[in-house]
Amino acid sequence: MARVRTVHRCQECGATTPRWQGRCPSCEAWNTLVEEIETPAPAPVLSGPWASSTSEPALPIADVDVNAVHAVPVGVPEVDRVLGGGLVPGAVTLLGGEPGIGKSTLLLQVAAGVAATGRRVLYVTAEESTAQIRARAERLGAVVDDLWVVAETSVPRIAELLDEVDPAVVLVDSVQALVVPELSSAPGSVAQVRECAFRLVTEARSRGAATVLVGHVTKDGALAGPRVLEHVVDTVLAFEGDRHGGLRLLRATKHRFGSTSEVGVFEMGEDGLQAVADPSGRFLLDRRTGVPGSVVAAVLEGRRPVLVEVQALVGDSNLPQPRRTAQGIDGGRLALLLAVLDRRVGLPGLGKVDVHTLAVGGVRLGEPGADLAVALAVASALLDRPVPDDLAVFGEVGLTGEVRRVGRGEERVTEAERLGFTTVLGPAAPARSVTTLAEAIEATLPR
Repeated sequence: MARVRTVHRCQECGATTPRWQGRCPSCEAWNTLVEEIETPAPAPVLSGPWASSTSEPALPIADVDVNAVHAVPVGVPEVDRVLGGGLVPGAVTLLGGEPGIGKSTLLLQVAAGVAATGRRVLYVTAEESTAQIRARAERLGAVVDDLWVVAETSVPRIAELLDEVDPAVVLVDSVQALVVPELSSAPGSVAQVRECAFRLVTEARSRGAATVLVGHVTKDGALAGPRVLEHVVDTVLAFEGDRHGGLRLLRATKHRFGSTSEVGVFEMGEDGLQAVADPSGRFLLDRRTGVPGSVVAAVLEGRRPVLVEVQALVGDSNLPQPRRTAQGIDGGRLALLLAVLDRRVGLPGLGKVDVHTLAVGGVRLGEPGADLAVALAVASALLDRPVPDDLAVFGEVGLTGEVRRVGRGEERVTEAERLGFTTVLGPAAPARSVTTLAEAIEATLPR
């Protein structure tokens, strides 16, 4: 009888230790060690391109056939936009997002879009029943002839189904629920996720079937499981937004076949996800004017210039260390801007108040062009004076208090003017130019 032992495996790098530690001794990540029961057994025989040497000859790069890699549209325009045309046969895509954000809905709409073109799709559900998938398909109008569905968690059985169905596209929801029976560890463990991913990638490559894997995310928004999961796939998509609201954003964080600069914008409705033709107008739909702490930022979501409302609220704090909360805004960036407002602009009282900031609509403002809007929103809330209603701003704020240039300024100005904003404040023409944060505050929040 095989001896059973307990190990603690790192969810980031896969290293094991005999006992739990707060920090992984291999990759030095904190709180990533998870207990697993492991039975020593012969390693399963792996098949795939890494198990044997390749028989392809070396070629001059000019002789490589670029037409061997071509994207096939999936029938959902916003998804095709992000993927640079669609799914590539034989490629593997990992789709991540918070629970309830709409990953399964998006997956089913993609499945229906592909099947409507006459290509066969196999939808593998590892967490729901086929009846649940059928009910959702009825609601979304996704009951089409070439869409096949199966409830299965065993990877070897999925490989058999690929032989039986011979699909052009395979959708798996989700990879953390799959198992390889030869391994004794539980579903979702590092060993299972790594082995399941490797085997599915091998099947996709050998069959030329485009494959989409749904992945869980942690409370911090990162994809759960070992890092190798992101490395082994060709494309990583992040599905973001406020699950209690309607807006959703699809962006690529890794894409071997194209750019990662495009963003798809959806709105969740009763009939599923619908493309948003005018994201700026939708983000500003419920904006109230004349309220302190509200500033419109002209930012870039992918290649699109988009207007987003940034809000700030300050309040007296009785804590030794006042609160700093940032929703949709990087917390480190907020701390930097508060330090600049305190030391370079000289706004009084920032060290004694709680500061709360928000990017409205579930947007995550990751680009530095939003700095000026965040800083002005905090200043407006602290001084209790609203900025002009027809004002939009953009620009990066440096540590010395300067307002620095950011990319595609003309397009930001054009988008703001299209929506009726008569004054656009920024670091250079065609915007109304400001050179320092203090100058921007004086121009928008006069005493």
